[in-house]
Amino acid sequence: MLTLWRNAHVATCDDSMTVYEQGAILTRSGQIEWVGDESAMPKSGPAEVRDLGGAWVTPGLIDCHTHLVFAGTRATEYAERLKGRSYAEIARAGGGILSTMRAVRGASEQELFDQSAPRLQSLLAEGVTTIEIKSGYGLTLADEGKMLRVARALQRSFPITVKTTLLAAHSLPPEFAGRADDYIQVVSEDWLPALHGEGLVDAVDVFCESIGFNVAQSERLFDAAAALGLPVKMHAEQLSNLGGSQMAARHQALSCDHLEFSTPADAAAMSAAGTVAVMLPVAFYCLAEGHRPPIAAFREARTPLAIATDCNPGSAPGTSLLLAMSMATRLFGLTSDEALAGVTRHAARALGEQDRRGVLTAGKAADFVIWNIRSVEELSYWIGFNPRRSVVRAGRVTS
Repeated sequence: MLTLWRNAHVATCDDSMTVYEQGAILTRSGQIEWVGDESAMPKSGPAEVRDLGGAWVTPGLIDCHTHLVFAGTRATEYAERLKGRSYAEIARAGGGILSTMRAVRGASEQELFDQSAPRLQSLLAEGVTTIEIKSGYGLTLADEGKMLRVARALQRSFPITVKTTLLAAHSLPPEFAGRADDYIQVVSEDWLPALHGEGLVDAVDVFCESIGFNVAQSERLFDAAAALGLPVKMHAEQLSNLGGSQMAARHQALSCDHLEFSTPADAAAMSAAGTVAVMLPVAFYCLAEGHRPPIAAFREARTPLAIATDCNPGSAPGTSLLLAMSMATRLFGLTSDEALAGVTRHAARALGEQDRRGVLTAGKAADFVIWNIRSVEELSYWIGFNPRRSVVRAGRVTS
């Protein structure tokens, strides 16, 4: 069935950030057939007509970096950080990721689903139509698989596209204390092929950091992913600079994320590789580290900039992509256009979904959001207010 969505301000979020002030969209079978000025609309057969009353329309929002599936919270650790303890100190004392690991290992798949679903519903309410969900809190084959199966179950239960990322190289589990090389070998040679064989892995990530894994270990994992035809991503340069982002760029990584300590050389390498720089302002805010990503260097290198919530129980307990957009403008100095592109076009590229999502053009998925706003700049302006009117996914109104 052909559907005409008319009488709208349409922000396409294409390379030119084109806006059609009297815009219309034609959709059929979950795809966009045409977008443009209503006066230039091509002749078509009978269509269901939806008059949007002058509302704004953007692509469906994309949250390209989350750890949404987890159990428990780390609110007590947040309280400790307020008293002066650092994230790294807490992690080295057995807290941090290992604290959540214990909670995840003790939870059933149903319990993980039940705890994670409300977080997803919060993002859905803001117009998120595609999300990445990482593993990384199980740190055994069985528990990493459990997390990824829950992520797949969330996609079956809610109107959302879920991209799963194996982040078994998130932290060294206690069973491998002092044996990081052995752990990377097990993940690369055993866990990754097994979980990929179950259809649970869309991409592979690693926490390349002084409290995570070094560049050589990260590269071994990337080589294993490449052998299986899987794309790679990296938590890079968050607390220090180990050179991870440049290695990731050599592997044509989809994205490098955090990047507070990255350099102009890192930005240039990522740009040349087409690797997206993913900004995570909620984590920056919660950790209060104070070292900002080099936005000017990314701009100069023309490195694509995305924004994500980093939803997780430790450093970014947030489920609002709109708030992350606002934080990115104020804390990092992104413009309103950069923020919008960061949760649409560039976020799609960070997930390898640029051929299907992130832009309102013919041939893309009919995922878009209808907003009660007067200007598109409001999306990174409001704090604590959600102006979403309706969400359309695969051509159907879902909320």
